[in-house]
Amino acid sequence: MCYRTKLNSKIASLEKSLDARFIEPDKYYPQDEINAFSFSETPVITDENPGEINMFHWGLIPFWAKDDGIKKMTLNSKIETAAEKPAFRNSVNNRCLVIADGYYEWQWKDPKGNEKQKFLIQPVNQEIFAFAGIYSSWKNPHTGENYYSYSILTTEANELMSEIHNNKKRMPVVLNRTDHSKWLHCEDLKTFAFPYEVDLEATEVG
Repeated sequence: MCYRTKLNSKIASLEKSLDARFIEPDKYYPQDEINAFSFSETPVITDENPGEINMFHWGLIPFWAKDDGIKKMTLNSKIETAAEKPAFRNSVNNRCLVIADGYYEWQWKDPKGNEKQKFLIQPVNQEIFAFAGIYSSWKNPHTGENYYSYSILTTEANELMSEIHNNKKRMPVVLNRTDHSKWLHCEDLKTFAFPYEVDLEATEVG
């Protein structure tokens, strides 16, 4: 799965790389490690506004939710089943690019995961890249506030990630830069499931 990402590139570099502009640049700050379970706002580009970079919360809350408790279970969604799951099926055509410049995964060194090795994963030829994401707008029934949130799609692990994420054998869907538009224009989810992949490299951390 994908619960720790990295994004410490400067605003100017992000805007140039993605040909888009931050709507609320004051909300963005570089981070060497973003913990999904902080449910923080991170930069995304949506299908509705591909020239804009917005800040959405990690952890998708479907429009029908009575409260935000579901978000801890919707940080990731399996691309193979997203269209069938109640939490995601209304959002599978709400596409977004979740911006990053790396993500982290842990390799289990023993069957129970008591000893682990942390790796930083990055695409070979993309300093700044995007995960395939889906998003939702939820209105908080108590405050009336609109809350925008997303989930990162995952797929079967490729050869490299099978060796690293050896307990679950899953990986996030990292998009080729040339496929950003296809993703945002709702090309079939199956197109982006493994064996779709981007060349990745892994660096031991710590």
